[in-house]
Amino acid sequence: MTTEQLKKLPKIELHCHLDGSLSMEFIQKKLGKSVSCQEVQVSKNCGSLAEYLEKFELPCQCLQDAEGLREAGYDFLRTASRENVVYTEVRFAPLLSVGLGLNTEQVISSLLKGLAEGKRDFGVEYNVITCAMRHHSPEDNLEMLKAAREFLGEGVCGADLAGAEASYPMSNFIGLFEKVKKIGMPFTIHAGECGNAWNIVQAAEAGAKRIGHGIAMAGKPQIRQMCRERQIGIEMCPVSNLQTKAAESMNNYPLREFLDMGLLVSVNTDNRTVSGTSLTEELELVQKGCGVSDEEIRLLQRNALETAFAEESVKHKMLKRLTQAF
Repeated sequence: MTTEQLKKLPKIELHCHLDGSLSMEFIQKKLGKSVSCQEVQVSKNCGSLAEYLEKFELPCQCLQDAEGLREAGYDFLRTASRENVVYTEVRFAPLLSVGLGLNTEQVISSLLKGLAEGKRDFGVEYNVITCAMRHHSPEDNLEMLKAAREFLGEGVCGADLAGAEASYPMSNFIGLFEKVKKIGMPFTIHAGECGNAWNIVQAAEAGAKRIGHGIAMAGKPQIRQMCRERQIGIEMCPVSNLQTKAAESMNNYPLREFLDMGLLVSVNTDNRTVSGTSLTEELELVQKGCGVSDEEIRLLQRNALETAFAEESVKHKMLKRLTQAF
């Protein structure tokens, strides 16, 4: 497909962080000052995930009050609509916005208001995935997720675990996600982004329906087989993975390996602004770098829809749009 065809194609995105995807226009307006791309966008010589995460400081400052959260939700869907993303699951960590007069419920409610306004104006279907952060205490993460659980089916669709994976392995969070499973909240987990494949195994055993990134299971057929048998979605983010050095280059990027194994792979942006990317560019990259065919571009969208946490009515609506486009 050409760039224009990819842009017009109805697309589904499952792995995209709110704070890493705020437009420069919004950031500058909210902060009331000029902000350079270098301050919020990772450089080409980024050396690690830890370095990558440093770029979130300014965007997070925009999400500290109800108005900022509402406007951020609207801004996010406006950006997504410009390249015909028809359904997205936006991730954010409520505890990073709690403090200045807002509790968890107010933080989530404020974001949902903005997203609802964005859906009205731009026609993009959405859900929110609330992220537990690896550097927060299990107690604080659980209380946040219990609060988020009250919004399940009303704009929130699931939970996630995000942050510095190398410093905080999945083994630290088994108990937390046992509790999340008990309260009936679906979840995806960032795992295998930093080279530790065991994190993927533990995330799957904990009950994760999807894995964020999963790069570390390249060359490990038993783990890939486990993911295929359990129908676990694999949310891949090529540009981000190259920037954080999860993958050295597109020459050894494992998307082709995962697709050939029959895994439910989707392609995502991770952080549109921090990575300086779009879903159209990500799809274009895997076409050129992994030999992904036009039919496999369509397969990636069907995989995303199949593994989405959306209600069946929304999935049916999206399937109809994909079918008409294909």
